[in-house]
Amino acid sequence: MSNTTFNKSLPIAIGCDHAGFDYKETIKKMLEANGWQVSDKGTYSTDSTDYPDYAHPVAAMTEKGEAAAGILICGSGNGVCMTANKHQGVRAALCWTNELAELARLHNNANAICIPARFVSIELAEEMVNTFLSTAFEGGRHEKRVNKI
Repeated sequence: MSNTTFNKSLPIAIGCDHAGFDYKETIKKMLEANGWQVSDKGTYSTDSTDYPDYAHPVAAMTEKGEAAAGILICGSGNGVCMTANKHQGVRAALCWTNELAELARLHNNANAICIPARFVSIELAEEMVNTFLSTAFEGGRHEKRVNKI
């Protein structure tokens, strides 16, 4: 496993349900302003929708190596996280603090971050995404553990 940060030559896959729509739009703009390509898998409004319809395409891109990382947002973060983790090559982490976003990368080599829009501010969500994308996997003793997943 590589202990580098994410490759900017690949897009970031992002998706959400209705509860995460406003956060997705804000995070997408931030990513693009920071030089990332973004593959937006929806949803595209605040109309009520089903989170798996958006989490599966983000996870599939991440699993196939077509995306550098995945960002998923729903009300609690749990639904998109459970859905993404059904994909063999995805290690999705539910984060509600910046420290958890950092540790998800450092210790777990997570390749998708799941954000609970109803429980964190948009400012914190942006901070967590930036930390997640800029933190490298530590490897070492953690690599053996991650390989057991």
